[in-house]
Amino acid sequence: MRLSTSALLAGLCLAGAGCAQAAPAPAVACAARDLGFDRTDAGWSHVPLSKLKRDTVYTVGTDGERAAVLRAKADRSASMYVAPIRPALRQPLTLSWDWKTDALVPGADNREKAREDAPLRVMVAFDGDQSTLPAEEQTRFRRAKNIGGRDLPYALLMYIWTDRVPVGTVIPSHHTSQVRMIAVASGKDGLGAWQSVQRNVAEDYRRAWGSEPGPVTGVGVMTDTDNTGASATGAYAGIRIACGGG
Repeated sequence: MRLSTSALLAGLCLAGAGCAQAAPAPAVACAARDLGFDRTDAGWSHVPLSKLKRDTVYTVGTDGERAAVLRAKADRSASMYVAPIRPALRQPLTLSWDWKTDALVPGADNREKAREDAPLRVMVAFDGDQSTLPAEEQTRFRRAKNIGGRDLPYALLMYIWTDRVPVGTVIPSHHTSQVRMIAVASGKDGLGAWQSVQRNVAEDYRRAWGSEPGPVTGVGVMTDTDNTGASATGAYAGIRIACGGG
C-alpha cells in the first residue's frame, strides 16, 4: 500500500462505505446480513485508489463446488472491493468469512511503511465523532476532505494474513492513528486451502484502540502488492454479519 492510508480511507468513502461526520450519523440495531459477492443487494463495487496506480483485478466466479467466490489478482497493484452498510449497524456484531491464498507476498511486512502489502485483507469501517480526535488527526481529515470532497471513515480495522508477526498482533498504521491491522493468519500454514475466520468486531476494536467502537459503516477486501512490486492472488467468500458477541 504505497499510497497513503488517507487515500485508502477516501476510497472507502467514495464507495459509500460510510464517512465520519462532525457527530456520528444515526445507526440501527445490528441485523444479520449475508454479504455474498453474488448478491446485488450487498452493493459490492470495485474502488480504485488512484488513477496513477495499477488496479488489482477482481472477478466473481466459482472455486470447485463453492459459488460466489471473489478472486483477486494483484500485479504491482492495489485497489479495493467494498460493500457499504446502510444504515450503519450498532455493536455488538460478529464478522465471518472464508479466504484462501496460495502464497504470501515476498518481502512484505506491514510493520514497515515501505513494505505494506498483503495477499488477503478484510476491512471494517466505523463511524465516529472526529471532533474527539487529536488536532493532528482532525487536520488530516480536513485535508483529505478538501482533496476528495468527502469526509473519511472515522476508523478502519484491517484483518490480514501475514508472515512477519504472530497471530493476534495489532499493527498500527504509519499514516494515521485511525487505521489498525490485526494478524488473523500468519505464515505458510494453511496456504492453498480455504480458511474460515470469525471475529468479534467490538472486541477487536477495543484491543486495537482501547475504546468503544462506533457503528459499522462498511466492509471491504483488498489484495495489494504495489509496495513490494510483487504479484499475489487471493480468494474471498461467505462474508456475513451476525449479531451479538460484544
